[in-house]
Amino acid sequence: MHTRLTWICHDLTSAGRSGRFPLDEPLEENAVAKTRAIAGQLQRADRVLTSPALRTRQTAEALSLSSLPDSLLADCDYGRWRGVAIADLQTQEPDNLLAWMSDPESAPHGGESIRKLAERPAEWMEMQATLGGHVVAVSHAALIRTAILNVLRAPLSSFWLVDIEPLSVIRMTHNGSRWALRFGG
Repeated sequence: MHTRLTWICHDLTSAGRSGRFPLDEPLEENAVAKTRAIAGQLQRADRVLTSPALRTRQTAEALSLSSLPDSLLADCDYGRWRGVAIADLQTQEPDNLLAWMSDPESAPHGGESIRKLAERPAEWMEMQATLGGHVVAVSHAALIRTAILNVLRAPLSSFWLVDIEPLSVIRMTHNGSRWALRFGG
């Protein structure tokens, strides 16, 4: 069974603009207009799913996509770091921040490790592969990074080498036996 998967990363929020770990904040006001502008570039989908987060649901709405939330598409659980600026962590908890960024098993914030995060999109993608068709997933940069690593069978230490910009569109296909990244115009 053939499956097409289109990942869409939500646009900017105040946390993203200020370098803080996210809370469940809305998109910035100008982000909604920017998001609407790319709606015409999307192909019809059989299913549209979002993270439960407000920013992803607003992204789907701005794209005129009727969607359902799916907890497997949620952002990383940043634990007690939610709402905290990364710059503050560099001075207040440099060892913890370094541990989290260098060890995929580490979760000094009391939330989710990169390894735990990576399990969710892998499981979700396999479920989608059994359903076939075209699915659009509106989610978060961290989760999409792990999905890419899963497809490439790259080590989780590569997590920090993948940048996902706000409103990025990443395409993947499943041919019945494996996932592949798809690049095109």
